[in-house]
Amino acid sequence: MTQKFRGLALHTWTVDTTPLEQALAAAKAGGFDAIELRRVDFVRNPNALDLVKKSSLPVACVGVEPGWIFSSKGDEQERLFGVFRESCQAAVALDCPTLMSAIGPGTASLENAVVNIGRAGKIAAGFKLRLALEYQFQHPVVKSLDILRDLIARAGEKSVGLLLDAYHLQRGGRPGAGFSDVPEAELFYVQYSDVPDAPPNGPPPIDRLPPGMGVVRWTDLFRLLAAKNYGGYISYEAPNPAHWARSAADVAGEGAQATRRELAQALGR
Repeated sequence: MTQKFRGLALHTWTVDTTPLEQALAAAKAGGFDAIELRRVDFVRNPNALDLVKKSSLPVACVGVEPGWIFSSKGDEQERLFGVFRESCQAAVALDCPTLMSAIGPGTASLENAVVNIGRAGKIAAGFKLRLALEYQFQHPVVKSLDILRDLIARAGEKSVGLLLDAYHLQRGGRPGAGFSDVPEAELFYVQYSDVPDAPPNGPPPIDRLPPGMGVVRWTDLFRLLAAKNYGGYISYEAPNPAHWARSAADVAGEGAQATRRELAQALGR
């Protein structure tokens, strides 16, 4: 079995306390192929577009501000969708085809959430982008893969699909190959980190580890991704105060090396 993934991306939350320009340099020095950006990276850095372009690192994914899915009609909802459009514009400017969003807070009904997902999908499609949605095992409503798949299916927008995160799959009772029921066409993006053999310390959980240092069954996970012909980036999202206290380049190098070691064991490369 061979690896078909496009490459490894460093999620900027992994090196959250590092300024963006240094995080980009650390991703390169550590051996990552791309960077994943969050909305907060643009808020903190008005010149983020220039910094990323100057780095010449491909952008695997652009994160949007969460909260729009369960937003209700009103000024705050319109602000969130306005920011969503800004993230679309940033993704286009960076030649990045994929957006991601966490579920985020809010009090609207599931029916309103479906409407909001449909609206976001139409906006993303208008920019020729794909939107990957991520469930979180600690979310009060969308705490399982099945719930999220149902919401996306009801929204009926081909531009919207799944973000699978190894951390949330493990914590949410779908470890290793636990997403075998997910069709290839629904799988838009992948994030990963290892999970300690201990209760989570969140929300949000910031106890995430490099592959091989926790309980995730990487061989099962990577082999299933390959079998499903996943051809996108896999993004190392490992927020942890222990990482933030160290050199970003060292953290990036450790994560990339650990990932490539697990990939080699899983896929024979």
